[in-house]
Amino acid sequence: MAFTQQSISKALDWAYEIALTGGVPGTNDAYELAEEYLKRKGELKDQVNALIRWQNTKSATSGFVTGFGGLITLPVTIPANLASVLYIQLRMIAAIAIMGGHDVKDDRVRTLAYACLCGNAAADILKDVGIQVGKKVAEQALKKLSGEIVKKINQKVGFRLLTKYGTTGVVNLSKAIPFIGSITGAIFDGVSTHIIGKTAKKFFIE
Repeated sequence: MAFTQQSISKALDWAYEIALTGGVPGTNDAYELAEEYLKRKGELKDQVNALIRWQNTKSATSGFVTGFGGLITLPVTIPANLASVLYIQLRMIAAIAIMGGHDVKDDRVRTLAYACLCGNAAADILKDVGIQVGKKVAEQALKKLSGEIVKKINQKVGFRLLTKYGTTGVVNLSKAIPFIGSITGAIFDGVSTHIIGKTAKKFFIE
C-alpha cells in the first residue's frame, strides 16, 4: 500500500489526539500512563525507563490494537499495523513529556514528539533549525520554535517517516508474506520503539 507525506501527517495528528484523549477503548491515555509510572518507586529516569521497556513489548505485538474500534476513525488509508504502532509510540512519547512536566497540548511540544519518532535522526532534524540536542532540548524548543519552524520540522519528520515506512518497508512486507512479515515487523517495531523512547527521554527529561 503506497501512501504520501500528507497521509503520514494526518495519521500522526490522529494518533497524537487519541493518545491524549484515550480514544482507543480499554487503554489508558498518555496522562493516565504518565501518572501510573510516576507512582512507581525510584527516580524519574528509572520510572521513564520502566515505561519504555513496557512499551517495547506493546509495539512488538501491535496487532493488539488493530482490532480496536478506534482505528475505524482513521482519516486516511494507511496500514492498520502502522497506525497502531504510531499510536503506541506517540502515547509513550507524550507520557514521557508529561512526566517531564511539559504541556503536551502545546504545538511546539507536539512537534518535538513527532521528531522523536525519527529516533536517532531526530537530532539532525533539530540541528537543522538551530536546536542542540543535549542542552535542555525542550526548553530551547519552547523558546525558538516559531510557527514557521514548527511547519518545517513537521515536513522533515513526514519525509523521514515516509522513507522509513515507504512502499518497500517492513510494514508492507507483512502483506506479501504474512507470517514472515509479521515476525520481522514485530522485531523492527520493538527495536525502533526502544530507540524512540530513549530519544524522547533525552528531549523531555534529561
